[in-house]
Formats: sequence, C-alpha cells, structure tokens
Amino acid sequence: MKGYIEERAIELANYIIEKKTTVRAAAKKYGISKSTVHKDVTERLSQINPGLASAIRNVLEENKAERHIRGGQATKAKYQRGTSTY
Repeated sequence: MKGYIEERAIELANYIIEKKTTVRAAAKKYGISKSTVHKDVTERLSQINPGLASAIRNVLEENKAERHIRGGQATKAKYQRGTSTY
C-alpha cells in the first residue's frame, strides 16, 4: 500500500507541474479529494523526492498568488451566464 501512495504522490506532482494546474483540478482528474492531493504533494513528496517537492512548491505558490484573479473570473462568468444563488 505504501508504494502506491508514493507512486501517486509522484504522479500527482508531475501532472500539476506539467499542466500548471491547481490542486482542485488534479483532484478532480484523479478522483481523489483536494486534501489528499495537497498532503501528497506537500508532506509526502518532500520525503520521497525533495527535488520534485521543490518544483511543486513553486507551482503551488504561483497558484496561491493568482487565486484571487481566478475567483474574480469565476464570479464574472457566473453573472454573465445569469445563474445566481441570490
């Protein structure tokens, strides 16, 4: 079981780095929770492959810096579609 988790962490990290995607998008693609993806690529990966962990950290920091922009775009798109929860 432990080998599977290590393989999954490496696969997730490679996917996120290659596609420059978010934790949420990776979780959706692999059918697992965001919490699991985040734990795999932050905690577990640093013990498995420190070099890859450093690279994923850069992508996650970039995503964090840009999330307010994506949130604004999502809100704009929601109101352009005319679907509101209010």
